[in-house]
Amino acid sequence: MRTIIKMLRARDGLTQADLAKKAGVRRETISFVENGEYNPSLLLAVRIARTFGEPVEEIFLYEDEELAL
Repeated sequence: MRTIIKMLRARDGLTQADLAKKAGVRRETISFVENGEYNPSLLLAVRIARTFGEPVEEIFLYEDEELAL
């Protein structure tokens, strides 16, 4: 999984700590999500997406192999 969270944070002038506070998680969680080390829950993904005013699927990018059943 890839994300564009870092780019969106830069666009909006937010730090990881700022985003974490808005999403109700620790800064380390945002770091792990940004670096693809942690797949967020659906609730967290929606909170992050709403913070940026973007659809979830525009922020969290999965390769076709990852989505295969």
